[in-house]
Parts: sequence; structure tokens; C-alpha cells
Amino acid sequence: MKRFLEFAIVGLVCFAALAGAAWYVRETIIAPKAAATTASDAGEKEHGHDEAVKLSDAQVVAAGIELLPAGPRELREVLRLNGLIQPNQETMVKVTPRFPGVIRSMRKRLGDKVRKDEILATVESNQSLTTFELKAPMDGTVIDRDGTLGEFASEQKPLFTIADLSTMWIDFAVHRNDFGRVRVGDAVAIDVGDGGDPVDGRIDYISPIGVSDTQSGVARAIVANGGRLRAGLFVTGRVVLSARPVDIAISASAIQTLDGKPVVFVRDGDTFGVREVELGGRDAGWVEVRFGLLPGDIYAARNSFVIKAEIGKGSAAHEH
Repeated sequence: MKRFLEFAIVGLVCFAALAGAAWYVRETIIAPKAAATTASDAGEKEHGHDEAVKLSDAQVVAAGIELLPAGPRELREVLRLNGLIQPNQETMVKVTPRFPGVIRSMRKRLGDKVRKDEILATVESNQSLTTFELKAPMDGTVIDRDGTLGEFASEQKPLFTIADLSTMWIDFAVHRNDFGRVRVGDAVAIDVGDGGDPVDGRIDYISPIGVSDTQSGVARAIVANGGRLRAGLFVTGRVVLSARPVDIAISASAIQTLDGKPVVFVRDGDTFGVREVELGGRDAGWVEVRFGLLPGDIYAARNSFVIKAEIGKGSAAHEH
């Protein structure tokens, strides 16, 4: 009997030790991990990372959401410059009478196109009292006329300025802070301001002299004129300073923020899901995506904030 009691006591002690060990493991290891997992899941749902929004094609159109495919692109560093259209002074000539005299006729008006040796005006010489003709020395357009009938004409004063307008100068003002960034040969896209496509050109000349009033210098592009370039009008130019190809780029308007992290809404069927992305370089309108998207993924670009708002509504409803 005594030995039986001894065995029973030892068994109870062992059982108590095992039960205590099991309780310790549950309270100190298993329970905290489970709580952390639950909190993590709740946090993700709170920020909408596991949520999605369903929108039909009609709803996408009505919301003004632009859909674009992710893919390769060339990111460009661009400098915006203001410019002025001027006649190409290397193809321009001023016409003066050979002898002083009185203007007897003015045959051409401002803006008229002329051919070489075409008569521009007639002048009566003061010395011989004979009338001689003033002829165009080249093909071109009359861009300036300074004389009237009966007026005295001097060989010191041009009566006409004729220019070949098939090419024009675009003189861009470059601020002193950007002198080192603009180089001869740089490509420039010129917005003429008439609603048409930009005119392509290149920087052909950079002036070594600055302008004291504006603290700027001149960078000039010589551009073929198809009739859209008119002397005296202002234009804007975008000079490409550098270009770098990337494997995947998306529209900057597609980037939204959830939980302090950049995300993109990717469409699969009629559902937009949240895709966290790692961003790289960017230019004026496009952003490199280093991680998070694959080529060909269809994403919401313009008005992507509409989807973010819908996800926010879903998160709020879930909390209540």
C-alpha cells in the first residue's frame, strides 16, 4: 500500500509539471503570435490592401478613369524655355536705292512674296532726274517696307527688307542657372500655340554673351517653316537634357497612397485590385516602376483617386 501511494504521488507531480509547461507555452508563445497575426490581418483590411473594387466598363467611362498598359518607356529630363520667332537673318537682305532721289512708285506691300529681279519700286534720281528701278535681289517675302510716294529716298536707308521664310530662328531665353545644362545639338519640341503638334528642332547656337536686364542668354534653333511659324510671336520649348529607357513606366496620375505607401490600382476583369509598387526615376508625366507591376498590366491612370475613394468607403463600412 505504501509503494502504491508513492507511485500515485509521483504521477500527480509529473502531471502537474506537464500541465504547467503546456500553459506556459500557450500563454507566452502561441497566444501572442496568434494575436499579432490577427492584428496584422485587421490592419491590412483597415488600410484596404486586401480589398478590391468592381467597376463595369460603363462605370469606368462615366468616372473618367483612363486605362493604360504598363510597359517600357523613355524617361526624359526636360527644361522648359520661352522663345521668340524671328526671321532667319542669314537669309535676309535689306534693299536700298543706288542713288538718292524721290520715290515715284512702290510696287510691293508688306507680306508680298517676290521673285528675284522683280521690281519693288521706282526712284527718280536727284542728280540725273532719270527714273531707275529698285529690284528684288532674291526670292522671298517682304517683311518690312519703309517709304511712301514722293518721299526722299537715301542710299543710307533701306526701303524694303526681304527674307526667305522657309526657315526661321527660334531664340530661347536661358536663365544663367541653366547655362551649363543646354548644349548645341539638344533636341527641342516647340509649342507654337496654334493647337497643333509641337515642331521638332535642335539647338544650333548658344550665344556667348548674356543679357544684363534679364540675366539670361540666347539658345537658338533654326527650324524649317511649313507656314506655322510667324515672326514676332512667342513660343515655348521643351529641351531634352537627357533620356533613359526603363522597362516599366506608368503615368504619374496613377500613383495613389495607402497606409503611407505608393500603390496602383490594377484591373483584372471588372475588378480593380491594390498593387503596392516600388518607384524609381520620373520625368514630367511618367514614373518608373521597379517592383510591383508586370509589362502589360492594365492600370487606372487619370482619375485613379475615384477607386481609392471607393476602397475607403468599403473600409469604413467594414469597420462599422
